[in-house]
Amino acid sequence: MTVRRRFYKDVTVTGEFGIALDGKVVKTPLKAPLRLPNLALAELVAAEWAEQGEKIEPQSMYCTRMASTAIDRVVRQRGPVEQEVLAYANSDLVCYRAEGPELLCLRQSAHWDPVIAWSHEALKAAFATRQGVMHRNQPPAALDAVHRAISGLDDFTLAATHAVTMNTGSALIALMLALRAIDHEKAWTAANVDEDYQWDMWGKDTAAAVSRVFRYSEYDACREMLEALHG
Repeated sequence: MTVRRRFYKDVTVTGEFGIALDGKVVKTPLKAPLRLPNLALAELVAAEWAEQGEKIEPQSMYCTRMASTAIDRVVRQRGPVEQEVLAYANSDLVCYRAEGPELLCLRQSAHWDPVIAWSHEALKAAFATRQGVMHRNQPPAALDAVHRAISGLDDFTLAATHAVTMNTGSALIALMLALRAIDHEKAWTAANVDEDYQWDMWGKDTAAAVSRVFRYSEYDACREMLEALHG
């Protein structure tokens, strides 16, 4: 990744909720104006630019990247993005349960059963759970219900939901977070039940721990973006 030195002093939010660096409007990688849907998200993105040091570190600008994805990809190719989230729902993390040990099974049930119950009650999507990791398609009616929920998200919310899905392996947890049906810390805990169990039993794996720090940074930025979008 090419490192660029910071070339601007002032970061401002324009009247159309765009971002300007020394008065010059920021654009997405595909050269569209980086225009946000509301002031809260515009200020969040502007803060990422303002917090850059002598060098610009794009990997630290999660909300900027997600907003750019919403504009460059979701707006232009919304169908494929929806299908990517739906594919995760068809093999969702919370549907595949361990056969043992008992403590792991209990933890999975405690954190994942409420997700299944919510999808049934809120989305009218009856997902099937199973032991083991062999894939089986979910009922078409359940996937259709999830697709309706995904289709109802605005482009920026879908971009954040897609990012959470990729981060956690669970479209259902991501949808709960997007629809404000779960606390963000509870959602993160639910997404990491298996890893937390392994760490409790055998200790933390250094490489996995480092990876998790980066994953949480992205996840937390998604949470901030969703809160900015919906209050």
